[in-house]
Amino acid sequence: MTRLLASCLAAAALCVTGPTSAQTKIKVADSFPVGHYLPKYFTTPMMERLKADPAAKGLEFEYYPAEQLGKAKDMLSLTQSGLVDIAYVGPGFVSDKMPLSVVAELPLPYTGSCQATLAYWSLAKPGGLLDKKEFAPNGVRLLFTIVLPPYQVITRKPFSTLADIEGMKIRASGSAKELLLKKLKAVPVLMPTPEVYESLSRGTIDGVLFPFNSLAPYEIDKLSKTGTIGSNFGSYVANWVISEKRYQSLPPALQKDLSAMGDELTHSVCKKVEQDEAGDIEKTRAAGVKLTPLSPADAQTLHRVAAEVATEWAQNLDRRGKSGTEVLSAFKAGLEAK
Repeated sequence: MTRLLASCLAAAALCVTGPTSAQTKIKVADSFPVGHYLPKYFTTPMMERLKADPAAKGLEFEYYPAEQLGKAKDMLSLTQSGLVDIAYVGPGFVSDKMPLSVVAELPLPYTGSCQATLAYWSLAKPGGLLDKKEFAPNGVRLLFTIVLPPYQVITRKPFSTLADIEGMKIRASGSAKELLLKKLKAVPVLMPTPEVYESLSRGTIDGVLFPFNSLAPYEIDKLSKTGTIGSNFGSYVANWVISEKRYQSLPPALQKDLSAMGDELTHSVCKKVEQDEAGDIEKTRAAGVKLTPLSPADAQTLHRVAAEVATEWAQNLDRRGKSGTEVLSAFKAGLEAK
């Protein structure tokens, strides 16, 4: 009887551990509209590669795009709670929990996407300064990231100088761009990206700070008349994270694959985005948006104000007991090294 009971218990244990380890369901969520280029470049390749991993036998994905599980500001808490396993998290939307992680959104002197992306990645990837200061304390691990090309001012109203945007209500995301717009005497309006089209169409806002890559996916180009080109009014950081608890529950082989994939995708996607930008600029012009570089005087003004914004951003965080100056210095050093 004892032997029979032991055999039954062993069989039951095998039934429990076998299927559980073989069947792994991973929930992925973001707030991007269906067809957006970032999930196409990041999320889809990640899922396809993991499914092909021999260590992922029985792996299943549930993908929830377009705010199906929550808005952009909810993604971090959804990941922390375990309701989502992997999520897109924009630190600009959770600056109360990740204020240092928006450092790459400052209007610093860089061009393209890769220079800023790789400088940010070196700080935010597991083991980096930002990982120790914010990602790990929030219980999440950065999988891959991108810093979008520099943002431009795009408006419904014609303008030709920085003075013309004074008093305009301009959509911004994150504290860095909010501070910049205030210094330029515009009125920053913070709102999630999916709400921008309706606000612009109703005239609730006069314009946006946006990169060219994101205008068409959100149809902002259809509502706009004038924009800058070749300037840097800040940027936006898009991160994909997994809860550390969920990551540690995965088989070691899958952990290794995710880590390698993060580095590969971060390097390759920023190049794709840079390559796409020229075509996106032409699409913007084709939509009827007049793009004009700032005058030398306005460019000098923007450079001066941007430097003030970076310094004040860091000092404000220092006063709150955060390492603003340390992180800003480390990011600047990373930009110079790329």
